[in-house]
Amino acid sequence: MESLTQFESRKKDHMRLALDPQVQTGGHGLDKIELIHEALPEINFKDVDLSTSFQKIKLSSPIFISSMTAGHESGENFNQALATLSSQRKILMGVGSQRRQLGDPSARLEWETLRKKAPDALLMGNLGLAQLIQTPTQAVKDLLESLQAVGLFIHLNPLQEALQPEGTPQFAGGLKKIEEICNAVTIPVVIKEVGCGFSEYTLKRLQGTGVYGVDVSGYGGTHWGRIEGLRAPQDSVQAQAALTFSHWGTSTLQSMLNAQLAHVNYQVWASGGVRNGLEAAKLLSMGAGMVGLALPWLSAFKLNESDPGSELEKLADRLDYELKIALFCTGCKNIEEIQRKKVWKWRQELYPKT
Repeated sequence: MESLTQFESRKKDHMRLALDPQVQTGGHGLDKIELIHEALPEINFKDVDLSTSFQKIKLSSPIFISSMTAGHESGENFNQALATLSSQRKILMGVGSQRRQLGDPSARLEWETLRKKAPDALLMGNLGLAQLIQTPTQAVKDLLESLQAVGLFIHLNPLQEALQPEGTPQFAGGLKKIEEICNAVTIPVVIKEVGCGFSEYTLKRLQGTGVYGVDVSGYGGTHWGRIEGLRAPQDSVQAQAALTFSHWGTSTLQSMLNAQLAHVNYQVWASGGVRNGLEAAKLLSMGAGMVGLALPWLSAFKLNESDPGSELEKLADRLDYELKIALFCTGCKNIEEIQRKKVWKWRQELYPKT
């Protein structure tokens, strides 16, 4: 059993190493497609509307804050700053894993304190499937209640669990547990990877489980296998295996194509190496309902940890501005139009017509 000290040390390692260029893959594949420019958009830029909704919740943008970290002191200020941004701008925020709370009831205080300071934050709960399988359904409900969550992320991370020195790579019975949780909770459940993407087959297997959506979270950004490899002793089998699997995963682009092929009846969300509003627009044009970013928020926070609000606001402004330009220059006046119209194509120099 991992001690509290070991848990906090692991989470601090994750937060620190996520900023290391060695763990960034840069292979999401979105450079292989482009949006079709509309020289005569027939709309005014000021009338482009980025608003969307999650269930009955009105959001200012389809760009959301992907889950990152929780359960340790250095992450509390980070989550508080992001929750404040979520509250003020009406954007969705996934919290870091609530795993610590399963064995330490005092971890509930992090969310109670956060809620007092950001009562209107739109928070998605988060728990790994490997932990979820071992957790009674009522305990999951308690986690969500402590957060006053508007939804739940269940993250799938088999590669990370296999390479992590403290990992728990026990996934047997996972599909059944997902269905059980979907039937037991009253809020939307979104399944997500952590950077290794989804195959067409796996996306089809999730059909009929009751999930609200799947965030494909493809290869192309932070690679958690690389992070665990850097955490492990240099001469360990985990560190050596992490090098072998340093390019493991299905790209964000291919994961989105797999979702199209699977013809699923749930929402498809996208993340995995997204760094700007144009990349978000490309994913929306491929049918993504929401687009998540993680590293850019962490990087912005680190620019001024004592007063991060202004940096996070600047990033949110830039992302929205870039997304708005992409809509305007494709002749789309709102999010529904860019999702519905066929405004993307393969870059011709990469994929010439035959």
